[in-house]
Amino acid sequence: MTITFYDCATAPSPRRARMILAEKRVEVKTVQIDLRNGEQFSESFRAVNPDCTVPVLVTPQGEVLRDNASIARWLEEVYPDPPLMGTNPVEKARVAEWLWRCEFDGLMAVMEVLRNSSKSMAGRALPGPHAVEQIPELAERGRERARRFMSVLDTRLSQSAWLAGETFSVADIAAFVFVEFAAWVKIAPESEQNALAGWLEAIRARPSAAV
Repeated sequence: MTITFYDCATAPSPRRARMILAEKRVEVKTVQIDLRNGEQFSESFRAVNPDCTVPVLVTPQGEVLRDNASIARWLEEVYPDPPLMGTNPVEKARVAEWLWRCEFDGLMAVMEVLRNSSKSMAGRALPGPHAVEQIPELAERGRERARRFMSVLDTRLSQSAWLAGETFSVADIAAFVFVEFAAWVKIAPESEQNALAGWLEAIRARPSAAV
């Protein structure tokens, strides 16, 4: 039973799925999509994902999952050990809460910066097949949002070992990818954000961080 995973080794979004796969020790057949050279817009990949984005996971039954949310949910259901989305109602709710915050306040903020300021992203201010022009003001707003969220993470991690509580979860994966993605646009944790620094060190020690 083969699972096929469409990836781009240099992109932050599929890295989240790769880390989940690594944590759950799931073997997949990987197909690399060269985003830099526009392979996501090829007819062959459009047949897999008309939205022209990665990650994509194709289950052994042929179901095509085209985003991190559906991929994470499927993996959690099919490979429940180790659990990465909580084990009781409160844990599950906290994971969902922090995952949403990481996506909206963190990852989307950095995406705003990169896609609205990079010359290589001209005409591609949003992912997908449609041309969208850049809005430079959104890049500045994104920088402020990302810096604020670094502070939010530090505060939370001074209260809890992991974002959703005492157990590592998909929320920590999303936040970790956010912090490393933010470095692309020269946004980094402040020197006094010690809780965030310790958490980063703990995640970087996990084998999944190297994928």
